[in-house]
Amino acid sequence: MKVALIQTRTPASHAAAVAHTLPLVEDAIARGARFVLTPEGTNILQKDRETLLPQLTRLEDDPVVAALRGTARARGVWIDIGSALVLREDGAAANRQVVIDPEGGISATYDKLHMFDVDLPNGETARESATYAPGDRAVTADVDGVRFGLSICYDLRFPALYRAMALAGAEVMTIPAAFTRPTGEAHWEVLMRARAIETGSYVLAAAQGGFHEDRRGTWGRSLVVGPWGEVVAGLDHDEPGVLLADLDLAAPRKARAAIPALANARPFTGP
Repeated sequence: MKVALIQTRTPASHAAAVAHTLPLVEDAIARGARFVLTPEGTNILQKDRETLLPQLTRLEDDPVVAALRGTARARGVWIDIGSALVLREDGAAANRQVVIDPEGGISATYDKLHMFDVDLPNGETARESATYAPGDRAVTADVDGVRFGLSICYDLRFPALYRAMALAGAEVMTIPAAFTRPTGEAHWEVLMRARAIETGSYVLAAAQGGFHEDRRGTWGRSLVVGPWGEVVAGLDHDEPGVLLADLDLAAPRKARAAIPALANARPFTGP
């Protein structure tokens, strides 16, 4: 399976996000991608909640989601919006991953479980829970007969989520992100490789990169990791771009047969 990861520097409005993202997606499809993954916050990035919230719509009304559904249908490919910032049915905001099938239908959605509420050593703070309502369930999606596990950014630091999805049959984990620059430099690649090794899965990590209109900085360096922990493909910068990789769909089964950690776990008590 040929996959593409789209690295963006998403603007602070939906119209600008459409103009920014669609040419990258079309380029990926023209180069043979069957599955295209975009980063967290594909439809809009704005860290000021008072500016952001009035712009959010329900998923079915979001113009970026609509444009990418049209592209998937016109080109006959899978497009996974790593996340769209949208309104839930109850009016709360959600950070939601959206898997679009080749007919343009929405085959799965996942609301980010773990909220990025941190105080970093460099003085940077984040309180994602002040803006978004967290999800409450893990989600997998079948893509051309291959099971994908869905997650978003900070979820990366909670390995039990990936183990649960692997035990449910997921062999490819999507981890779209808008990683901060300090944490990206320190932890991005090693954590992605760890999640791949622990579960014997591919990891697809499409990233935001660079310095954005809302003055945030994101790490970039989108990455595909194989189930043995090897870096299959990666970008070495934070500029917008396309990363292509061919997945060997037999590789997860081979890795899990060699190191059967999913099967060998034992219950325990304590401490």
